[in-house]
Amino acid sequence: MSKGLLIVVSGPSGAGKGTICKKLLKKNKDIQLSISATTRSPRTGEVDGVNYYFEDKEKFKAMIGNNEFLEYAEVYGNYYGTPRKNIEEKLEKGIDVLLEIDIQGALNVKNIYSDGVFIFVLPPSMEELKKRIIGRGTETQEAIKKRFNSAYKELDYAFKYDYGVINDEVDEAVKKVEAIIIAEKCKVSRKVDIIKQL
Repeated sequence: MSKGLLIVVSGPSGAGKGTICKKLLKKNKDIQLSISATTRSPRTGEVDGVNYYFEDKEKFKAMIGNNEFLEYAEVYGNYYGTPRKNIEEKLEKGIDVLLEIDIQGALNVKNIYSDGVFIFVLPPSMEELKKRIIGRGTETQEAIKKRFNSAYKELDYAFKYDYGVINDEVDEAVKKVEAIIIAEKCKVSRKVDIIKQL
């Protein structure tokens, strides 16, 4: 049995990575989403073990000390991290795992798990990216400017990824991600055990 793929998706805010991941999971029931752990309180409707694993800071810090995360970060006073055990168990069973994560976290995962498939979602243009961020209607002018400036810096990291998918049309972008997954599964380096048994 082949190991599952760890599919890591990142990109600047407004590029549409979340939308692509939702559609990918809806179309491909055999891919499972990695669930992060956090020390923040659950929001209304959020369920422990479904949206996040909600932990207190003491337990989270103990998990850091025990090297139980592929990556973690402190954001606005709360910790967020990717538990290693669940992902590794699924991959060993041949289950593909999708990890939608920020760029810094993705690069940390790449240092530990270079066998993963790292996909950077790109906007069709910076003008379109700006339109999408403004179109959300949830950001102040200052926040829009900050996100837009961050996006310019984040684009430099695209060269550290295996693939770049331009999200000009969501369904097409999802098809490209599916094609990447198929190509990765056909790599000879992932078929060594099968070939040796022939």
